[in-house]
Parts: sequence; C-alpha cells; structure tokens
Amino acid sequence: MVEDKLKIAAKAKFMSYLEGKKLRKTPERFAILDKIYSTNDHFDIESLYLSLEEDSYHVSLATVYNTIDLLCECGLVRKHQFGNQQAQYEKVGATINHHHLICTECGKIKEVKDPEFLGYMNSKKYNAFTISYFTLYVYGICNNCLRKIKRSNASDKNKISHIK
Repeated sequence: MVEDKLKIAAKAKFMSYLEGKKLRKTPERFAILDKIYSTNDHFDIESLYLSLEEDSYHVSLATVYNTIDLLCECGLVRKHQFGNQQAQYEKVGATINHHHLICTECGKIKEVKDPEFLGYMNSKKYNAFTISYFTLYVYGICNNCLRKIKRSNASDKNKISHIK
C-alpha cells in the first residue's frame, strides 16, 4: 500500500520534472522508474538493465544511463560511491536517513538506521545552512569475512607449527 503510493508520487514528480524540462515522457523512462521503485535494494546500472531484460522489457543501456541521470537530477534516485566499487543507486522516498556499513573484504553493503545518531544529526544547526539529507559511509569488515579471516589465520598457524 505504502509502496504503491510511493510509486504514484514518484511517477507524478518525474512527469512534472520532464514537462518542466520539456523532455519526452517515454514508456521506457517510466518502465525504468517502475522497476527502481519495485525494489528496496541498492542497484547498479548494469544490474538494473539486466533486470529489465529478464522481464522481457528491452531498452538500450544508454537509455538506462540517461534515465538514471534524470532521476538523480529530480531527486527520485540517489547515487552512492562506496569505495572503489562502481556507483550504486537507491530510490528516494519512504526511506528515512540511514547510514551504510561497507565491508572492505567482500563489498557487502548493509543499511543501518540508528535513531540515536539520526536524532543527533537532526538536532544539529549550522549557520546559513539547512540540511536536506545526509549520508554516512562506515567501512570495516563484516562478521562473515572476519570469521573467514580468523579461520584462515588459524589454519596458517597450524601449518607453521607442523613445519617446526
């Protein structure tokens, strides 16, 4: 229900944006918007393109790139650059501010909503500046990778002790 309202509002905002810029309102652009607003995950442009292809909706990769740029400009999609990874995107809408935990080993990204941190940021006042939104990237090692590293280190120690 909330997702449907979010899609309808996003479509109306995109339509208004395209009209204001005197750009064409093509079915491809709205299919891309619908696909994006049908997921809650981060995505990259290539995975979005493949997802459209899997749904038998054929659109050029250039159209996907251009539409993502338009959606970012009008505030419906947010671009993230997590370390050296290719750009990731997420829809803007019902999600409240959150931060991202990025594993430097496997590249996994986890969204975290921290009410205490959000309260602190929302209470901050800056001279001649009003916050619209914020993003925080926290880099480290996820528990799965940490376990693998510990197992690997333990087996390396066992190999060394057998050599001695």
